[in-house]
Amino acid sequence: MTRLWPLLGVNFFMADMQSGIGPFLGVFLLERGWASGMIGTAMTIGNIAGMLIATPVGALIDASRHKRIWVMVPGVAVVAASSIILVWQNFWAVTISQIATSIAGAAIVPAVTGMTLGIVGQKGFNRQNGRNQAFNHAGNMVGAATSGLLGLQFGYFAVFLLAALFGAITIACVFMISPGSIDDRSARGSKEDDPESRPSGLTVLLRHKPLLVLALALAVFHLGNAAIVPLYGMSAVAKSHANGPGFVATTVVVAQGVMVVASIVAMRVAEKRNYWLIMLASFLVLPLRGVLAYFLAGWWGVIPIEILDGIGTGLQSVAVPGMVARSLYGTGRVNLAQGAVITVQGAGAASSPAIGGWIAQALGFSSTFLVLGSFGLIATAVWIMWRSAIRQY
Repeated sequence: MTRLWPLLGVNFFMADMQSGIGPFLGVFLLERGWASGMIGTAMTIGNIAGMLIATPVGALIDASRHKRIWVMVPGVAVVAASSIILVWQNFWAVTISQIATSIAGAAIVPAVTGMTLGIVGQKGFNRQNGRNQAFNHAGNMVGAATSGLLGLQFGYFAVFLLAALFGAITIACVFMISPGSIDDRSARGSKEDDPESRPSGLTVLLRHKPLLVLALALAVFHLGNAAIVPLYGMSAVAKSHANGPGFVATTVVVAQGVMVVASIVAMRVAEKRNYWLIMLASFLVLPLRGVLAYFLAGWWGVIPIEILDGIGTGLQSVAVPGMVARSLYGTGRVNLAQGAVITVQGAGAASSPAIGGWIAQALGFSSTFLVLGSFGLIATAVWIMWRSAIRQY
């Protein structure tokens, strides 16, 4: 029987490795005199790079017989990119670092999805993916809490060292996964009972309506969602309501703790019903967060806002890869489709920090939260309008 704990270990430790100093970047640069608009622009350029590379990387992972490499090499790249920011806060140095981090992150997610499918198959994917996400969120929570404590005591360099340590442990866990335990046909979503089946053409991405609806709704959602947490952190730090590392660590810990529970709930619901209702609930959380962020400020306000963030993101972390794997089963293009979804939703996420940053600079942080939250209502409308095409999944 295949050992699954190394896969869970990868998901736990890759969380802090994958983000590096990322969650602390906004307040790190704000404390060094950067304006919110320039911070958002640097993040956006990096996000665009990750967005553009995600689809071709997904296709390469589908074709690759070395899935483990697609986790190890990007992980090393993220740690190296974080080190650049610590020693050099020039705009282009920070931007290049964000580009490297985003490209690496675009590879890690579909690679882990592919490994999971290859190990447990389609029938076991929902349950194992739910466990993966629970461990991933728990790793983020532990990493953020430890990073916050280290940042308070020793500064941001200690945060980077922790990410490097998690990266080393992640790679060790990947080595413990036997290459022979990963079935390459299952990993790409080919029919497991038909060894003669061939992968669909690349045009499946344009002909598969459920995938198109999912990608559109996620793009709109992330256009509002991606900027709320960093802007809320910058708002509190700018008003001297909170210490930078401690505040960011608290936002991440609260959200990730809730995500652990939300991912398990999503896994259970999907086993009995489907992913449509889970995604609908996740979209409705965003406008609530926008309203709360408008009325609340400072340290104490982070709790309810991040609880909602944890619910929405935790539900999506299970539902999105699960829905892609279920709806694309038999095409042999699951990881390509995962990359395509990351690309399209990344178009929204990539624009969000810049839009939010410049709005905040012109109108203030509070008004920006209402604007960003309204995108959740648009995503909900898209999801309900085309429910006939996606509700079966």
